[in-house]
Amino acid sequence: MDLLVDSFPDLLTGMVITLLLGVISFILGSVLGAAIMLAKISGNRVLSAVATAYVSVFRGTPLLIQIMIIYFGLPQIGLEIPPIPSAIIAFTLFTAAYLSENFRAGVLGVDKGQWEAAASMAMPYWKTLRRVIFPQAIRIALPPVGSRFIALMKDTSLASAVTVVELTRVAEGIGTSTFRYMDALLIVGLMYWLINTLLQVGQQALERRMRKAYAT
Repeated sequence: MDLLVDSFPDLLTGMVITLLLGVISFILGSVLGAAIMLAKISGNRVLSAVATAYVSVFRGTPLLIQIMIIYFGLPQIGLEIPPIPSAIIAFTLFTAAYLSENFRAGVLGVDKGQWEAAASMAMPYWKTLRRVIFPQAIRIALPPVGSRFIALMKDTSLASAVTVVELTRVAEGIGTSTFRYMDALLIVGLMYWLINTLLQVGQQALERRMRKAYAT
């Protein structure tokens, strides 16, 4: 208990950084992921091929390697990025690859009759996506998208590899200064668990609300 009290300011700062990394990366990753999804379903072979290659690369390589390439590798070609922006860029690119597939599954999961009904009313393609397909696709994709957000919050611990002082890095610092590594890691592990539990509760509440909205 004394360790928690003494280290609380550092732990609070680390938690803020962790949340900052997770939320910003998820928002940016959602925007990029939606763009990749649109490219993949566009019917344009070039755009679809580029989107497919992007997803293959970022889903097929470890996130830690991607973070280290951005932070340690890019300076060798003259592009030096500070630790936090480096981590956000890496998390965004990685998350976008997964979210694009979640969004695509949501769009493909919408009944084809919805497309046909919109076409029968001469509704343009983009308007059909915006007003008919996307609202239903979001409901379908919500569970995997929520799971990806929770996974991202845990992945933020990898930012400690590039000196970002988030929760994991704080735990390492506390362990080094007090030699109570087990206590420090257990406290930080509990904090991660609490954050992700709250996210799970929020996701479930949102899913129930969306089900009710479509049921009425």
